Amino acid sequence: MNQIKVALVGNPNVGKTSVFNALTGLNQHVGNYPGITVERKVGTTNIEKNIKATVIDLPGTYSINPSSKDEEIALKALYDEQNKDYPDVVVVIAEVENLKRNLFLFTQIKDLGFPTILALNMADQMVKKGISIDIELLQEKLQTKVVLISARKKEGINSLKKAIVEFEKGSTKPIFDLKSIDASYFETLEQLYPNQNPYKVWLTQAKVFAFEGIQPMISSNAEFQKNEAEIKRLQHKETIKRYQFINEILKKTYTIDESKATDIRMRFDRILTHKFWGYVIFLLVLLVIYGSVFELASYPMDFVDGLFSDLSSWVSTVLPEGKLTELIAEGIVPGLGGVMMFVPQIAILFFLISILEETGYMSRVVFLMDRIMKPFGLSGKSVVPLVSGTACAIPAIMAARNIENPKERLITMLVTPFTTCSARIPVYIIIISLIIPQTYIFGFIPLQGLVMTGMYLLGFLAAIGGGWILNKFIKADRKSYFIIEMPTYKMPILKNVLLNMYEKSLSYIVGAGKIILSLSVVIWFLGAHGPSNTFGNAEEIVTERHINDGLTEDELANEISGYELEHSYIGMIGRAVEPVFRPLGYDWKMSIAVLTSFAAREVFVGNLAVLYNMGKDSDVEEDSGKIIETLSQEKRADGSLVYDFSTGISLLLFYAFAMQCLSTVGVTKKETNSWKWTIFQMVFMTGFAYIVSLIAYQLLK
Repeated sequence: MNQIKVALVGNPNVGKTSVFNALTGLNQHVGNYPGITVERKVGTTNIEKNIKATVIDLPGTYSINPSSKDEEIALKALYDEQNKDYPDVVVVIAEVENLKRNLFLFTQIKDLGFPTILALNMADQMVKKGISIDIELLQEKLQTKVVLISARKKEGINSLKKAIVEFEKGSTKPIFDLKSIDASYFETLEQLYPNQNPYKVWLTQAKVFAFEGIQPMISSNAEFQKNEAEIKRLQHKETIKRYQFINEILKKTYTIDESKATDIRMRFDRILTHKFWGYVIFLLVLLVIYGSVFELASYPMDFVDGLFSDLSSWVSTVLPEGKLTELIAEGIVPGLGGVMMFVPQIAILFFLISILEETGYMSRVVFLMDRIMKPFGLSGKSVVPLVSGTACAIPAIMAARNIENPKERLITMLVTPFTTCSARIPVYIIIISLIIPQTYIFGFIPLQGLVMTGMYLLGFLAAIGGGWILNKFIKADRKSYFIIEMPTYKMPILKNVLLNMYEKSLSYIVGAGKIILSLSVVIWFLGAHGPSNTFGNAEEIVTERHINDGLTEDELANEISGYELEHSYIGMIGRAVEPVFRPLGYDWKMSIAVLTSFAAREVFVGNLAVLYNMGKDSDVEEDSGKIIETLSQEKRADGSLVYDFSTGISLLLFYAFAMQCLSTVGVTKKETNSWKWTIFQMVFMTGFAYIVSLIAYQLLK
């Protein structure tokens, strides 16, 4: 079978991901580029019977001259022939409504010498927006195959596949004359490097980054040597000349009725980006999203929770007695149940957020929030990592690479972990369910959803507050300016939404599941073993202690299980660290769960499930494995509830502010290249969380 390597390139918000999904479907995987933390998406598709294509979705870029790490990666893949992503053919995705800007990147890609296909997306909107394009003349002027497609309606995808199959028929000649910039300079380059691609040679001389494959020129020719100012002048002139070239082509091939193209979009933008109503609408949207997390997912959550509870009981009943059965029934199953029960909430959250991204609303949110960011030492571009942080702080910190200003980039990376990520959701849900009643304000606003929204806003306020403090101490070497493109409004593509929901949910299950499984085994082992003089004689000690109390057999078994857990190794560790957390209202079991969750926040729930499942006899009550029900009934020695309002608020605040994710610590070190800032971030966040939780508990108890 013949193999074709295809690179998808395009500006942000042109529908590149939709085209990628339309071509590859589920035959794709997401990973990181070797040695760096930037996402790499690759998929496969059978274009024809004997032809298979590997499709690489390169990071979005506006130009071959990169201003961020993501754009640099795209350029490297298209420059270095030894790069494993170096394509046989490049498909440049453009949007029919913004063709002029999109063609700037196209001309640069074409000049690199690739067989290039221009795919004009959103073709189904042309009539509505008053756009007409002379495709045949455009193909002639650009010397490339032009395909009209609509990724949303899956129109033109077969035509695009056919163009990819026939890529060798396309011209690889440059279409832009570099000599129009500076004739003598580019003629000199051509003479010195007659066998090299002229545009690659120019990029090397412009020192866009340290390329491999072309040796540095050694020449004493004063005319040839260009300083940084002259290089910048030539790059600016190149931009002007390219747009002049594009304008001449579009004058003959492209017409648009501006009144049809902008009227509805501008009306929506005036409302959604309004300096008052824009924020009100955004808050209402958040309330709907986080209210849905509770309302829509309550039944599947109960179902999954009960399923793992029944599975734990079934394992205990069916398998022979022994340590392996105890490990599975009391360690692994409850631990994994603590992860899986929250998958419905995670899936619903990402489903709704994906819809906002698909419609183009999230770009309006970024623009809206830029007004808030500026006084706190952050730019509008900082909102992208902060919004991305609602999924995970790791890719969010990576997204800060798009911020050109070093000070703003550093501040953004340091405060982004305050944003409420998906790992906090299980913790928030379980604590809110324990301390906030399932009631409605004004009869329709869910109180639990309102509190959940408040936790997200609290994280955002902590982030910008931290930015304000850091802005006072970190010096800037230059100013930066915020520029964002407002994409057209689109109907969400269900396939894209579902794929994103699937990827994020699977990432949560796999990522959290591995940590949960390993820690569940460790915690079970420490809880199932202890010093022989106390742990080994638990039955004898407890029986003698309660000999005159008239306990039933089940009640006595419960007492023995609880005594064993308290005097196990995990119980000893818990009692040792309890004095540190007692001022926050945490008992030794909570202290263990909090301490172990410094590896990853979401393990808090799984570890509680293991600890409380081990502390009770599994035959006492059919629903004893249900974590929320178990926690709601847990009482202290004086008879008061362990998870009362003051303790719950203390836990919510601790998890809102503490740095509890080793992966985030690692990516901060990698991105800042500084242990100083990494340690500062860890100590500041955790110390701040402890103090705030301490104050809250002491005031509320």
